[in-house]
Amino acid sequence: MNTRAMRASHSAPVGVLCILFAVAASCSPAAEKPSGAPDDPSGAPQTPDSPSQLEPDDPADQPEDGEEPSILSVEGWLESVAVTWAPHPNATAYNVYYKGGAAADYTQIDAPLVRNYGGYYRADIPGVAAGAYTIKVAPVVDGKEGEGAVRTATAAAHDRSGYAFYGGKTPGGYTMDGTPKANARIIYVTDQNKDSVTLGVNVEGKGDETLTGIYPIINGHRKGNETRPLVIRLIGQIHIPASTDKGDIVFDTKNAADAYITLEGVGNDATADGWGARLKNASNIEISNIGFMNTASEEGDDVGLQQKNYYIWVHNCDLFYGQAGSDADQAKGDGAMDAKGSTYVTFSYNHFWDTGKTHLIGNKETGPDGTPGLLTLHHNWYDHSDSRHPRARVHTAHVYNNYYDGVSKYGIGATYGCSVFAEGNYFRNAKYPMLISMQGSDTGTFSSEDGGIIKAYNNYMSGQASFVAYGSANTTQFDAYVAATRSEIIPAAVKTLKGAHAYNNFDTAGDFYAYTPDEPQAAKDKVMQYAGRMGGGDFKWTFTGADDSSYSVDAGLQAALTSYQTALVGQ
Repeated sequence: MNTRAMRASHSAPVGVLCILFAVAASCSPAAEKPSGAPDDPSGAPQTPDSPSQLEPDDPADQPEDGEEPSILSVEGWLESVAVTWAPHPNATAYNVYYKGGAAADYTQIDAPLVRNYGGYYRADIPGVAAGAYTIKVAPVVDGKEGEGAVRTATAAAHDRSGYAFYGGKTPGGYTMDGTPKANARIIYVTDQNKDSVTLGVNVEGKGDETLTGIYPIINGHRKGNETRPLVIRLIGQIHIPASTDKGDIVFDTKNAADAYITLEGVGNDATADGWGARLKNASNIEISNIGFMNTASEEGDDVGLQQKNYYIWVHNCDLFYGQAGSDADQAKGDGAMDAKGSTYVTFSYNHFWDTGKTHLIGNKETGPDGTPGLLTLHHNWYDHSDSRHPRARVHTAHVYNNYYDGVSKYGIGATYGCSVFAEGNYFRNAKYPMLISMQGSDTGTFSSEDGGIIKAYNNYMSGQASFVAYGSANTTQFDAYVAATRSEIIPAAVKTLKGAHAYNNFDTAGDFYAYTPDEPQAAKDKVMQYAGRMGGGDFKWTFTGADDSSYSVDAGLQAALTSYQTALVGQ
């Protein structure tokens, strides 16, 4: 059962340009790394402040003119902090400031980061390094700024582990410490301005052209001439834009080495409602903190990596049902987050809500450089999702510290000569935790393709229907080779029954990346705390025990998704 609790102008920093809509405001924060912030970018997230740790002001004690606002909560999260407060009776606006670390003086945040939810206001401050920050909320009454309420919150570092960061790469518009890259430009997109927001983009390599709308702006990078980092921040519930490619926003940067784009949500309620994100010929892309629901893409994925993508990081997203496809197994949409013909990819800390076919990794083709693609899947929450966590073909995948929570069909599936290292995962009521096609627990219903080899180490399993380990008396009918140590090398004699494929031992090679795995129980706890959008997102749903074995569409969940409406005023 899903038991996750509800959780609820100064000049711009040097080198960062902010583009706003219908307002003039200072640029978003690009704070320097505070002293004491962790230096290891691959380390696990620190524990940020929880809103429940703050003793709220008495809401009955409403402020008078000139008095400070009544703070309801403060929250520290992953490289961001947030504050909520009760409406001031006479305020026409609010100015919100922050300081922390090396920034001794207050910096005013961008106007779009301050939002009205009717009964309360909220301000988020993304793009800050791990550390403690002081936040001040000041009402504006009769054109004058009143006394500000001051609180503190602590931001934690993101866990930047896996193949997306191989060789020191940092996908997206942020640096390894979570602050915007030099010369990064930041735009804010809402449901109201998704088709009217503008930005100058160097499309042809001859200078800026003014492009209008979120997709035309992204599509302006397709020739690889625009190399200024770009951060696109989504505010609230955004329905499908007027301009898409078959229901998708497509990222194509012609694999330009210096093109960096981040598409991220602000706060806990940023939603792509009815549209998906598709990548092809793209490099250095980050997608984070977005809820994808009711996706009506012709390609069928919430997030789909197609051909020739390098250095992609998709993390802390909520993935829900998409539009039903034509096949019987596409009732929940086609795929949630696939990766075909892509390499140096990390999918981490995402929350998959009863998805059907979750990850297809590879599609009989190699990676963009002609060798098997390299992918990492870690700390994802497969919350009553059915299958493909992942289904791997050809590619090489490190699958560690994920939580398989009531999986009705199978967890990890290996076909077409792939190599998968499954480590430190927590399987609860996963019918078949691991399958290799045409052998072991696969009775022929999983796949008729050649098999691939799974190396399993330190996984926890309970409630499964079957799991068969390789052994001296069982050298052909096995689901995985269970290693005694992480560094164990699988002998070349261990082969799949169909296709006679061996494991490539990528995880013991000298060029494998550095990382720090959790024990399975600790991984489960961390996943339940951090996977998905900030604070668990604004959409809440509780699965029952019956959902563990059901792979049918949950009619109640589907109805809740189709009727979802943000509480953000003006949307």
